[in-house]
Order: sequence, then C-alpha cells, then structure tokens
Amino acid sequence: MSKLEATGKCLCGDVTLSGTFGESVGACHCEICRTWGGGPLLALDGGEGLDVSDAGAVTVFGSTDWAERGFCSRCGTHLYIRVKGSGRYIVPAGIFNLDHQLNFDHQIFIDKQPSYYCFANETQNMTGEEVFAQFSDGDE
Repeated sequence: MSKLEATGKCLCGDVTLSGTFGESVGACHCEICRTWGGGPLLALDGGEGLDVSDAGAVTVFGSTDWAERGFCSRCGTHLYIRVKGSGRYIVPAGIFNLDHQLNFDHQIFIDKQPSYYCFANETQNMTGEEVFAQFSDGDE
C-alpha cells in the first residue's frame, strides 16, 4: 500500500495537521464517534507521525481510558483521536483533500451501527470485541 503525504487545516485555519497516511479509510460506528460527529467517523490512520501546528489552539478531551480526542478550540473542527497506549493518531479523512486517492475498505464497531444507514462498499468488518482483542494482542 502506498503512503500519502497530506496537510489539512481546521475550518478557521488556526490548526494545521501534517503527516504520512495510508490510502485506507475506515468507518467507526461506536457510540462515542457517532456522538462526537453526528454519524460514523471516516478516518485515516496517521500512526505516530502527526505534526500539529499551534498545539495551543487544540483542546484535548479524554473520551475513554484508552483514547483522547483533539479539536480546534476556536472553530470546533474534529482533528484527531490519539490512542494513549501507543500514541497512534486517527484523523478524520475529510480534513485532507485526498478524495480521489483514498480507498474505503474497513469498518469497526460494526455491531454498534444503527439500522438507519448502510454503506454499499465491500469492506472488512470488525465488531467492538474483535477491535479490542486486536489491541490487547499488540497487533495494532
């Protein structure tokens, strides 16, 4: 899988995110992601190499024991989820202008997906239990 260098900004432009990402987009259907954004989170895995400009403009919220979410304190744009144990960043795909270079290929917490929407793409699907088992095995 090829890697993409990407840079994006929040709505007001105060915070810039830069990093190297795979072309794989995943959807998270967990209750926290759906509450945070009003629907499933479509995101890229940024690994540990995310550069955040003006970190002082970022508010961080500890949403679970294992993850925290960063957002712009001025405009509220969702910037990232950081997995505390590994330092791994998950970044909303829409921050970057990579629309034609990305491939939607996996969904997590599929057991939490409400019945009022469904994606047509063929994807790898994991339940919440399978996601947590993967993390506990160290196979991030």
